[in-house]
Amino acid sequence: METKELSTIEEIRIYSDPYRMKILSHFQRMDHPATIKEIADDMGEVPAKVYYHAKKLESIGMIHVVSTKEINGINAKYYEAFKGAVRIKRDDGADEAAKKIFISETQKLLSDLYEENKQRFLKAQSMDQPHGNLTHSEVYLTEEEAKEFFEKINRFVEEHHKRKHEGQEKYDIFTTITKWTDD
Repeated sequence: METKELSTIEEIRIYSDPYRMKILSHFQRMDHPATIKEIADDMGEVPAKVYYHAKKLESIGMIHVVSTKEINGINAKYYEAFKGAVRIKRDDGADEAAKKIFISETQKLLSDLYEENKQRFLKAQSMDQPHGNLTHSEVYLTEEEAKEFFEKINRFVEEHHKRKHEGQEKYDIFTTITKWTDD
């Protein structure tokens, strides 16, 4: 599985914008490459606004053109979202002010992701038949085992992401894996 590494403050700002995350989500839900207009229509938004933000996402490789097609004299570009893991990696050579901004932007991104998923979980709990599972565990892995574990999760998600068969329900999966010490 490919990993996209975001290592500059600007890349993280582009990626962490909630509206851009929404655009990415719409691209990921499509079962085919899509134009900006298709995404804008799906979102109920003005294409120019979506185009502006999509170009930012394209600049950091979170969406990319997979084909173009001439329609009534206009070249329509068809995009797909990046399929893989996103890794946030701080430049260890940065000065203290840049490190603080980096941490602040990373916290904003995580806070938005956690809040969105928390709201989904709580909404599921308020349904007539609540359903949701949480797990929090400490495990001991080698770097290779941690990478393999994360790749297995992502392969599973990719296999089940766009297909819906009779009897299947939609589930939301939110995963983090972090190496840390008690220091």
